[in-house]
Amino acid sequence: MKRAIVIFSGGPDSTTLLYLTMRRGYEVHPITFNYGQLAKKELEAAERISNLLGLKLKIIDLNSLRELFLGITSLVDERIPITEGFSKQLIVPFRNGIMLSIAIAYAQSMGAKYVFYGAQGSDVPFYPDCRPKFIKAFQRSARLGTDDKLIIRAPLIKMRKSEVIRLGSKLGVPFELTWSCYRNGERHCGICESCINRKRAFMEAGIRDPTEYEI
Repeated sequence: MKRAIVIFSGGPDSTTLLYLTMRRGYEVHPITFNYGQLAKKELEAAERISNLLGLKLKIIDLNSLRELFLGITSLVDERIPITEGFSKQLIVPFRNGIMLSIAIAYAQSMGAKYVFYGAQGSDVPFYPDCRPKFIKAFQRSARLGTDDKLIIRAPLIKMRKSEVIRLGSKLGVPFELTWSCYRNGERHCGICESCINRKRAFMEAGIRDPTEYEI
């Protein structure tokens, strides 16, 4: 059986990817990261969904990275406003690059040839580390750095977020267990950029949104 490392945040995109990878017959090993984000609920979501699927989630503690990101991104610094639309303060510098590097090391230790992450088409205009050129270049670097023919893919990269929601619905993804909000409330705030994107994706997909929002 093909073995794959899946970077898993507990959000709807990465959960859909996780379900898709399992459906395609891979032996899946999910990995998630505590990088000092305010929304610790996403870590809880990742663990809850992994347990539901009978998967052992690898949680990597990178909390010390928060010191690098203070004053830079509102995802770790509560003093910086969380915007309703995309803004530079929502970017965590090189986050996917950091996570992919560790996932590659994990793949080598597990004897896995595949590393997947949940970048999707709606992210491409805004996030450089979600773009096809980045993925291709990172795979080349990984192969040079490991002397191994590792395969790095973002299988959802050509899909809009609404299309990911439709796919997840077909796969039986429990969207009510996923977490998108940049805040860490009891419920999704409903007004941050990520919540707004989540609401819009369900609406465009024509799928009932099971999420509980504050607003």
